[in-house]
Amino acid sequence: MADPQDATTIRDVAERLMKAHPQVDARLVHSSVQTAYEELRYARVRTYLPVLMERRAQDLLPSDG
Repeated sequence: MADPQDATTIRDVAERLMKAHPQVDARLVHSSVQTAYEELRYARVRTYLPVLMERRAQDLLPSDG
């Protein structure tokens, strides 16, 4: 389970991606963000975690075509 600060980061990243990609199913966005978090959760430097998570999650989403 993510700590409260990480949970807020996960929610914020998911909200930004859902606004940026309204055509993508919300469950897929949340799944991509969760995967990105799991890959980066043990990063020692947490400053850039939100931007790194957002970039990684975006890479996991289907391209617009």
